[in-house]
Amino acid sequence: MIYRHLTGYIEQRLTQIPAVALIGPRQVGKTTLTKYIQSVSEKESVYLDLESEADLNRLRDAESYLLARRDKLVILDEVQRMPELFPILRSVIDRHRIAGRFLLLGSASPELMTSSAETLAGRVAYVEINPFVYEEVKSVCDWKQLWLRGGYPDALLQNDDPTSFTHRLDLLRTYIERDLPLLGLSAASPARTRNLLRMLAHVHGNTVNYSDLSKSLGSHINMVKNIVGYFENSYIIRLLQPWYLNVSKRLVKSPKVFIRDSGIFHVLSGIENEEELEGFHKKGSSWEGFVLQQIIPLLKPSLEYYFYRTQDGTELDLVLVKGDRPVLGVEVKYSNAPAVNRGNTIAAEDLGGIPLLIVTPGAQEDYDLKPGQSVTSITRLFQHPLLKPWLS
Repeated sequence: MIYRHLTGYIEQRLTQIPAVALIGPRQVGKTTLTKYIQSVSEKESVYLDLESEADLNRLRDAESYLLARRDKLVILDEVQRMPELFPILRSVIDRHRIAGRFLLLGSASPELMTSSAETLAGRVAYVEINPFVYEEVKSVCDWKQLWLRGGYPDALLQNDDPTSFTHRLDLLRTYIERDLPLLGLSAASPARTRNLLRMLAHVHGNTVNYSDLSKSLGSHINMVKNIVGYFENSYIIRLLQPWYLNVSKRLVKSPKVFIRDSGIFHVLSGIENEEELEGFHKKGSSWEGFVLQQIIPLLKPSLEYYFYRTQDGTELDLVLVKGDRPVLGVEVKYSNAPAVNRGNTIAAEDLGGIPLLIVTPGAQEDYDLKPGQSVTSITRLFQHPLLKPWLS
């Protein structure tokens, strides 16, 4: 198993709270990670897959079954398939409230799975599991392979690019035709859903204009917003919100949209190998989304993240914020000899004179463009002194 950076944190939370829920897209490695935790745990455990008829049958009288296993770690995989279980979990936990009773695995956000955020309030910790990031796989592949294929384990580790591409196509088909309807998206046809996802890939790295998407899709704007919400809450896209607190300038207030996984973005864009990626007209946007997805999953829980842009062109790709205080700006450049424009400099000044970290594919060494503006590469990014203090 490739070690996931959240493993220790999950094990710690299981000693502190009755239930821990691992949430993230299907095939991202939640089950593999869970079975590893199960194998090293001193506590006896039982594993139930809620896609298995045999395991579902064991939960016909769920309350009695779970109460009888009060001193075991009960693992419930694909828990979004049984939302009626959450009130029962609350009751069972409250009758014997100790840490580490349940490990839940779900392929959607708590809001999509159920009202569990309210049902299990104070009883559950949610931990988001992302596709592999570079720091986790740098010993088994280079960043170019990760960028092209994305971080879904089975897609990343295939023997060749065509097989990886086919695997990601199958993953998308399953997501659109099976997973989204199971999560409640029944109003939109698979064809419409697929077309909208391709439209979002076309505007990857840009602000969302729901009116334009609605006209292009030929659907009511509310339906478009609803489908986009499902994409976001099932971890296929990221809507990066703008930062605008206490700034007097007129700012862009629409979120930027990114297909979270670069490999999925490349499938939607028809990019199958490194040669096609090198000639891709949206290569810069792809690189930006890839770098952001490497950073965001590693941030400390106390950090929030935004982009910053004003109407006059002042912008930063990523702003890390602690409380209400910006602490670091990140600018992503697909050039090993990057130049920081005046808008980037003004943005850093607008945000309180924060330091600016410029991320390139392969700058040969770290250096400063000027005081407060440092250049690094993707391979050294996570050890850089400007970013490292904010990583978990």
